[in-house]
Amino acid sequence: MGKLQEFEITLNNNKTAYSPGESISGTLKISIAQPIPCKAIKVNCQGFCGVTSKSNDTDWTEEEQYFSSSVSIADKGTLKEGEHSFPFKFLLPAAAPASFEGPYGRIIYRVRAFIETPRFAKDYKIEKPFSMLYTVNLNEVPGIQEPSSSSVTKNFSYMLVKNGTVVLNAESDMRGYIAGQIIKVSAEIENKSEKSTGHVVASLMQKVTYNTKKPTYDLRAVAEVEGPGVKGGNKTVWKEQIIVPTLHQSSLTDGNLIHICYYIQVYLKYPEVSLTLPIYIGNVAVDPTLPSSSRTVPPMPAPRNNPTPAPSPAAAPAETALTSLPPRTTPKPAPKPRPRSCYVASPSAPPADLYPELSGVAFYNGELTKSPQTESGSQAAVSPNAFSYAPGLSFRHRQNGISALPSSSSSSPQDTNMNQMSSSASLPPNYKSSAYPHEPPPAYDASFNT
Repeated sequence: MGKLQEFEITLNNNKTAYSPGESISGTLKISIAQPIPCKAIKVNCQGFCGVTSKSNDTDWTEEEQYFSSSVSIADKGTLKEGEHSFPFKFLLPAAAPASFEGPYGRIIYRVRAFIETPRFAKDYKIEKPFSMLYTVNLNEVPGIQEPSSSSVTKNFSYMLVKNGTVVLNAESDMRGYIAGQIIKVSAEIENKSEKSTGHVVASLMQKVTYNTKKPTYDLRAVAEVEGPGVKGGNKTVWKEQIIVPTLHQSSLTDGNLIHICYYIQVYLKYPEVSLTLPIYIGNVAVDPTLPSSSRTVPPMPAPRNNPTPAPSPAAAPAETALTSLPPRTTPKPAPKPRPRSCYVASPSAPPADLYPELSGVAFYNGELTKSPQTESGSQAAVSPNAFSYAPGLSFRHRQNGISALPSSSSSSPQDTNMNQMSSSASLPPNYKSSAYPHEPPPAYDASFNT
């Protein structure tokens, strides 16, 4: 090492495992043969997580830092020859996850020391890893004392022409265990076919998810037990036990780059039918004397009923029934049918100054005049004289050149002439009697002059 003969980090009591919220302390020992100029001597305590998409690769694709604390134990100057000892102490955060090491990622905690030298000189550094133990109290998980159960039905074909059905039900005695405990698994298998099934297997599975842009999953069986199959037409109950080995604790929170979960997989080798029973692995065992949080259901509030006044003795039963019903709103009357002429598109009428002599002609302005009969409730017929002439507009009241309008015997000759003028002015001219059928029809203004 040249000038530097000893450069070592020693933790107090040689402790290598810590819990969140504890303090970590130690000593940095330096022994040199010649003086070393230095800018600073620092000690750093760090915890972080790194994941990658390649197995056993330290070039992390994603990184997540939990904490990083540094302390300067020597200022700028010259470190004299001999042995030097520098104590340090750090406080670990209370929310740091447990240490973990897998093929696609790691959760690392370490203490590092640096000797920063002037420019163009060699820097010195060293690190000391330690483990973080996270306490998972299974009694804080809701429903941990309840059994984990599941069921599946499988339809399959055999011998190319026959069909069969297998029903698989399985459950565990509870949902949380610690290392060394026994998982009691029971499975009920009903074979509704004529062919025997394959062996039944129960495996304790660990699933680790490495959250990168494209998540990577590491799935492996940490313990496994196997039993016989079921003959055709039979139903059997299979019970087995699995001893939990020393495992990493389950991740109870999401959002970390590494997430760990466990489940029991029960499956048949033939036909291929399987189910999963989710469980938790912790380091504080389930206390059966404590009440399960899932069973603590708050009482439902009693429904509030509005008191109904008691009916009087003199009231009839029918009246009592009517008073208990909510009031009904009076239905709105149906709208009266609008006159048929209101649905006709508004014709384009010529200006009124073209007919100064026709003072009795009423031009259509989008509204219908109401007669006394209409106001009294009976619908009166709408005369075509209420409309002015428009090209292409015709009525069926004129047949064979004879007006179909009723003539009143009490009307005066002047009124009769006025009605005839209004009818002839409002109806288009008949071009069928033209002496020159091959000539174009007269212009708009010329048709009124004729």
